Amino acid sequence: MGETVSVQTCPLCEATCGLQVTAVDGRVTKIRGDEDDVFSKGFICPKGGSLAALHEDPDRLRVPLVKQPDGSFGEATWDEAFAEIDRRLSPILAEHGRDAVAAYLGNPGAHNLSLLLYTRVLLKALGTKNITSASTVDQYPKQLASGLMFGTALSVPIPDLDRTDHLLILGANPLASNGSLMTAPDVRGRLRAIQERGGKVVVVDPRRTRTAQVADEHVFVRPGTDALLLFAMVNVLVTEGLVAPGEHLDGLVDGVDRVVELAEGFPPEEVAAACGIDAGTIRRLARELAAAPSAAVYGRIGTTTTAFGTTASWLVDVLNVLTGNLDRPGGAMFSTPAVGSPNTSGAPGRGRGVRTGRFSSRVRGLGEVFGELPASVLAEEIQTPGAGQIRALITVAGNPAVSTPNSDRLASALGELDFMVAIDIYLNETTRHADVILPGLSPLERSHYDVALYAFGVRDVANYSPPLFDPPEGTPTEWRTLLRLVGVVTGQGPDADVGAIDAFVAGEAVRREAGTTGSPIAGREVDEILAALAPRVGPERLLDLLLRVGPYGDGFGAGDGTLSLAALEAAPHGIDLGALKPRLPDVLRTPSGKIELAPEALVADVDRLHERLVAWAAEADSDAPDRPLRLVGRRDLRSNNSWMHNLEPLVKGKDRCTVWVHPDDAARLGLTDGEPTIVSARTGTIEVPVQVTDDVMPGVVSIPHGWGHDQPGTAMAVATAHAGVNSNVLADDQDLEPLSGTAILNGIAVTLAPVAVAVGA
Repeated sequence: MGETVSVQTCPLCEATCGLQVTAVDGRVTKIRGDEDDVFSKGFICPKGGSLAALHEDPDRLRVPLVKQPDGSFGEATWDEAFAEIDRRLSPILAEHGRDAVAAYLGNPGAHNLSLLLYTRVLLKALGTKNITSASTVDQYPKQLASGLMFGTALSVPIPDLDRTDHLLILGANPLASNGSLMTAPDVRGRLRAIQERGGKVVVVDPRRTRTAQVADEHVFVRPGTDALLLFAMVNVLVTEGLVAPGEHLDGLVDGVDRVVELAEGFPPEEVAAACGIDAGTIRRLARELAAAPSAAVYGRIGTTTTAFGTTASWLVDVLNVLTGNLDRPGGAMFSTPAVGSPNTSGAPGRGRGVRTGRFSSRVRGLGEVFGELPASVLAEEIQTPGAGQIRALITVAGNPAVSTPNSDRLASALGELDFMVAIDIYLNETTRHADVILPGLSPLERSHYDVALYAFGVRDVANYSPPLFDPPEGTPTEWRTLLRLVGVVTGQGPDADVGAIDAFVAGEAVRREAGTTGSPIAGREVDEILAALAPRVGPERLLDLLLRVGPYGDGFGAGDGTLSLAALEAAPHGIDLGALKPRLPDVLRTPSGKIELAPEALVADVDRLHERLVAWAAEADSDAPDRPLRLVGRRDLRSNNSWMHNLEPLVKGKDRCTVWVHPDDAARLGLTDGEPTIVSARTGTIEVPVQVTDDVMPGVVSIPHGWGHDQPGTAMAVATAHAGVNSNVLADDQDLEPLSGTAILNGIAVTLAPVAVAVGA
């Protein structure tokens, strides 16, 4: 075979960096950043360089595993695995109904073209309401707030990093995450550019993060109080006459007066103690934001996984609106993804908006959001007998036994299922409970296009990567695996005609598009469009359709653009579609056709925020020796949740799974740097080494998310050797943000004690 050099898009985080991969005789010898990539321009982080280790990882599953009577796993053929699934799953569906089978979708699915396009086909075929995902331990508060304000869950305003003069970041660490709900390669370079053109970067966070270290200013804030701070900043804008939405928003905003009225209850002097930020600093932050030539406010997981995640997410964009920075260059703008989105299709400027609570969970009656139930209900829905009890589970690239609240309880519940099937590349803390594990491919063995992530790009681009290597002989691509599961759950058996199912899926996709008002193929014959897509099949056929009917597409001869999959194949470094563009009012899909600045659901929750303000202020003033500490997470550039800890290049070096404790708290509690401590919460305890540092504010401790790889029955040698501890043992599955059902992972009340004291107690 000799040496080959190809370009790929890294699928391991949201930055979508271009990579240049050199292989010799089928083995990767070098990976570096692709300097010609239209988006990343040569930037690469340690995750991109680890793709070779992932591809060659001996622990990565390459054949199906079926659990044996003694509890061990044995290798099986694909036919044997699907025969077992049909034998075990079909009777559960027949006897107990569709809701007896649940699904959990993990974060890696957003980075996998096959999983992103075809998992939804499986879920529709399955017909269960018990669908959960990593979204309710992550970003749904932001998407819900955006949906209520602008009309769709994907209408999330994105900071225009490349043109802004002032960036206010809350609860986000993009130098470690590479951006999140903000697709932005080389965030460090982009932040440096803001500073070089005379702008300012401000970070508000309970930790002095990697991003905070390079910012112009870092402000400590008490965990979970972001909504108070943001409301106080709105109060300053109102009382000092700084509200100026701008002429470009004239006639497009409803609810300004209601927001002004609500903000009156949160003057800086009243929230200062609860937030840990003095009133003068709050006023200055608001004034500087209003005075900047252009500015953007950006909040992420530190604001969303809190008791007021949806409220904080809402107020981020209230500030963007009231300072005149929504939908203008240098402000917070809407991406225009090449494959389209709900805010690019249909009649522009008006729509149905979003609805929640269309059905509820069986045990606690928690309402759905975007068709999903909170991931925190899984354990109780499995363990509580009665009609509708979950008896079987399908997981798709997910590890909820580590990544969801009260994870010890969920791990126990998974062991009580009648049947479980997992699509995953590892035998990990979750899949060890499965009866059948169906492996996926290496990222270098499958094609790639970031359907989900380009919806949040700081610039509009498109980039497609074909597979670098062929899959092992006899190994199906993930979309074929998913459609074979569709065959099982629809009663077609384990040997259903995958090609026929795929043809049906494509036909339905074309039919929906041809029936959509405003589509370039509206009213066209389905067979005509399918013929134009031939001979492509699978995700490439669907991707080509999406590109060609999208905002830049050729429309099969009727569009204004030229984009198609063929065009991307001819441009291996990607196609630059330009800087973000003003999109109002066309982007709106609210029933009123306006920005809903005061959605009723959010207004109704403000009373709860007032109540919590009193409690937080009292806690801040307490000097009781047994007062709790507040736990927050943290992320490292070399990690992406729980699924990259089996790669030696990403876990080598000193132990990163420690609890950060401020020197004052360490002295008060008798904790010693490097020694273990017992961290306790309602749901459990963990033992973790102490790291004394002033990079956290007093009263706050920090433990990274996604570790705890010491469970029996797994097969990840590297991860086990660097096991760490699972901080989600401390998160409470009964304590959720009420609007979105999102887990509260930041601001958890915990106590710390030296191991000897805790044992003695």
